[in-house]
Amino acid sequence: MIRAVDAKPIHPPHPSGHRYAPVERPENCGRIALVLQGGGALGAYQGGVYQALHEAGLEPEWVCGVSIGAINAALIAGNAPDRRLAALCEFWDRVTNRTIWPYTPDGDIYRQTRNTVSALTTAIFGQPGLFNPHKVNPWFLPPGAKDATSFYDNSPLRETLEELVDFKRLNDGDIHFSVGAVNVMSGNFIFFDNRTEEIRLEHVMASGALPPAFPMVKIGTDYFWDGGIVSNTPLQHLLAQDDDVNSLVFQVDLFSARGELPRTMSDVLGRHKDIMYSSRTRGVTDNFARLQRWKTRAYEALVKVPE
Repeated sequence: MIRAVDAKPIHPPHPSGHRYAPVERPENCGRIALVLQGGGALGAYQGGVYQALHEAGLEPEWVCGVSIGAINAALIAGNAPDRRLAALCEFWDRVTNRTIWPYTPDGDIYRQTRNTVSALTTAIFGQPGLFNPHKVNPWFLPPGAKDATSFYDNSPLRETLEELVDFKRLNDGDIHFSVGAVNVMSGNFIFFDNRTEEIRLEHVMASGALPPAFPMVKIGTDYFWDGGIVSNTPLQHLLAQDDDVNSLVFQVDLFSARGELPRTMSDVLGRHKDIMYSSRTRGVTDNFARLQRWKTRAYEALVKVPE
């Protein structure tokens, strides 16, 4: 069963230790999976979803992510259960620790102005714990120069993940972990999976290397970009496993397929992005449902064949 989830951004745990009543594991559930899309700052909502699951006693046994979803997945899989919420809170507190406007008057125009100023500030000065702008704009660098293919240096993110993620636990722990990236040369979408290879920091960085903002990441002899270029929804990797395991899947949809009619150019750009990044989910689930129908029909036909 697949369940799309809406939730509030992560926040410090409730003083009582629980905000949600414990939930019994569903009957005949072989595993609980958490599927995390890409979506930049919207990834804070994924932290809220994990918090709700954690406080309800439903720990995921498989986390599968792309882009910011890969980062959140690494924070979950790379920490002990009693440390996961603290690691997520520390990450999101660190990367949002900059106050531009101490006070915003009430009203849409003020909120829109604040958001515009915040976005421009990030574009010009970077984001704490995530990235800094290159000293020289890539348009002014010669081809082949180290910084000629990206606008930002994401080494602050590398340092943040090195501090907050235990990659030994991520590889040796009980959680199945996989993140998606795109091979720059072949254009092929690939998943790095701790059940088939050792996951290193580079694999998580590659999944979040969205061009042209961030540089491609070299792994072995290949170079990789953000997996969201091909598919923002890593659900397909989980569904492709032919292991006959009954899964309860929580997928955090960061972009809404439904929306209002655009009235401004800003609305057009936002609606375009929502449709573009949400459509893959519908495509994956439609194809999977179609495949399941054909499997059912094949089974129904085979049982009618005499021995």
